Amino acid sequence: MKKLALLAASCFALALAGCGGSDDASEDAMADDVELPADEAMSDVPDPTADLDSEEDEEGGEVTVEAAETAADDAEAAIADVEAAAAAADQPPE
Repeated sequence: MKKLALLAASCFALALAGCGGSDDASEDAMADDVELPADEAMSDVPDPTADLDSEEDEEGGEVTVEAAETAADDAEAAIADVEAAAAAADQPPE
């Protein structure tokens, strides 16, 4: 009986502590506190722009039609390999 009374008292104490006073956290995290300093820090940074004039690949050479077609063929072959592996995985073992 003492254990039950101790358990009930513990539950009551935890419930009372959980329902105790609370500070309003929404006032601490106002958007002005976060957005304004971030906007001020980024005010000197120029807007990003795409480099549309550059037609060089990662190695520094010109991009050719043949290189693009080879890359497309390699991508198609990789897709076919993935599809074949997925189909093989779906079939039950014999």
